Amino acid sequence: MGRLSPDPREVVAGLFGDERLLHACAERDMGAVFRMLNARGVSTRRIAAAVDITQGRLYDYMNGKSRVEKLTLFEQISDAFHIPGRLLGLARRSWEPAPATAEHERTDRPPPDGDDLVAMDHFRSADRQTGGGRLYGAVVRHLSDRVAPRLVDIGSGPQVFAAAAALTEMTGWMGHDSGHDDRAAQHFTRALPLARASGDLPLATHVAASSAHLALEAGDAAGAVGWARTGLELAAQGPRIPALTARLHSMQARALAVASQRTATWRLHPLPITRG
Repeated sequence: MGRLSPDPREVVAGLFGDERLLHACAERDMGAVFRMLNARGVSTRRIAAAVDITQGRLYDYMNGKSRVEKLTLFEQISDAFHIPGRLLGLARRSWEPAPATAEHERTDRPPPDGDDLVAMDHFRSADRQTGGGRLYGAVVRHLSDRVAPRLVDIGSGPQVFAAAAALTEMTGWMGHDSGHDDRAAQHFTRALPLARASGDLPLATHVAASSAHLALEAGDAAGAVGWARTGLELAAQGPRIPALTARLHSMQARALAVASQRTATWRLHPLPITRG
């Protein structure tokens, strides 16, 4: 009879004193995290199921053929293995205990980001089940009806801006998954000032990276360069996240390569002059 695969959360909990795990999280190297779990007996089947990806994609991450890039996937990994959000440059997750409240602070209402984190978890879970960004309209309505009014409420803190930015970025990826890259670009553009207003520089950097990624896929090399540079400027102002910085440098290099190839092609094959 085969050995039962251990609970990955218990394995992760036992690794918080291991500098290798902390380094992998700081570098946002999820392939290294997956390898550490697998080396301690957690099956690849269980790891893939926990974060709702195929085993083929998991192997790509573990073998270094690709890296985790989407913010939503980092959130899934954090939630699946109970890796505290701060270790991955994320906001506090809904399952994490709330920080102790100072005596002078109000205690008659829950933290403004709590319900938003729960809502994001529900939307993300439902989207994984239905696929294709079918919840796009529902998330847009939630943003309009539940989040937007609080942005102008003087009693709201910066958390609501962070929640609005994260939800808006999620909506952008849903639009992209539905084949509406124009909508996705608009959502990413709107998410950036919200993230800036929240003071969450890693989130703002992620939004800029999402915009650069989308521009690259759309063939907009100039746009991708611009967004990558914006992301690098934001990254330099916030906490050091080497993997995110490396990702932005990589996208900038790819975009510059595409732009230079097009310039070279134009020089070799200039457009014909139409004479009247």
